[in-house]
Parts: sequence; C-alpha cells; structure tokens
Amino acid sequence: MLDADFFRRWMTAAAASVDREADHLTALDSPIGDADHGSNLRRGFLAVTAALEKEAPDTPGAVLVLAGRQLISTVGGASGPLYGTLLRRTGKALGDAAEVSEERFAEALDAGVDAVMRLGGAAPGDKTMIDALVPAVAALGDGFGAAAAAAERGAEATVPLRARKGRASYLGERSIGHQDPGATSAALLVAALTEASG
Repeated sequence: MLDADFFRRWMTAAAASVDREADHLTALDSPIGDADHGSNLRRGFLAVTAALEKEAPDTPGAVLVLAGRQLISTVGGASGPLYGTLLRRTGKALGDAAEVSEERFAEALDAGVDAVMRLGGAAPGDKTMIDALVPAVAALGDGFGAAAAAAERGAEATVPLRARKGRASYLGERSIGHQDPGATSAALLVAALTEASG
C-alpha cells in the first residue's frame, strides 16, 4: 500500500530529477520550443517541495492536489497547467484514503492523463508528454520499473514524429528529428516512482 509519505517521496525525487536534468530539458526545447522547459519545471518543482515541507498533507490525494496547485501557479508556459492538471486530477481520483493500492493509483493516474489529453487536445503520436504517459500507465500493472521503461521508450519514440500539438507544431516538418521535451520530462516524473519505492 502507498501512503502520503510515498507520494511526498515521489514529488521530492521528481524535483531532484528535474533539477539535475533541467539543462538537458531546455536543450531539447531550444530547437522546437521556447527554450525554457527545464527552467520552468525546475522552478515549479522547487515550489512543490517547499509547499510539502510547510504543509505536510496526510493523504496521498492531498499531496498530489497540493503539488498540482503549486505547478499551476508557479510554472510558466503550457507545462504548468498540464502537469498541474495531471497531479491534481490524479489526487482527486484518489479521494481521501490514507493509503492506496498500486492498482488504485494506476486507475487514478489514468484519470489524470485523460484530463491532460482533454485540456491539451493531444493524443498519442502527437509528439507531446502524452507519448510517455499513456504507455507508462498501461505498464503500471507490471510495477514502477516497467512503467518507467515504457515512459522512456515513449519519449524516445517522439524523435521521428511530426509535432501536431503545442509550440513545436508550428514548425511542421522541422519538428521531426527532435525528442519532445514534454515527453522527456514526463518520463522523469514516472522514473521518480521507482526512487520513491526504493
């Protein structure tokens, strides 16, 4: 069973990973975006860890709702609302339970990904964070490691795609050959689950 401590560790691990990879994310964003994905997410996840230290919510759902709210209010560009919606919707789907099963978490995360797809209008194959999140959710039944590997493969599979949503879609054919920064950061978020469970 997963408790509030697990979800706090997940957010802390995600923040550390984003901090480490921020320059790489920004480098990926430079040719096809605004060159600010890494710095924006770093700022957002720093705010998340600060808020969790101050408030210490006592249920898994409350941890994720608070994290999502922080990302929406502190991250510029499209990634704040998208990541914020992912975490808030997942948290709301978990409800007020003090502990949740991995299966319950997978269902809640699926609801979060659905909310992101509705908000951004993106589907798998559009070269967005969805390309990492959808396979990750599908693999969660086989454990966090399987989900992380699926997300990583999904992010790498965006390289040959033409962007159909987001800032990169303005480039048309020139978006081909670049790994999507949003899918890459989504894979970092999923990979942080394995750290939180270790």
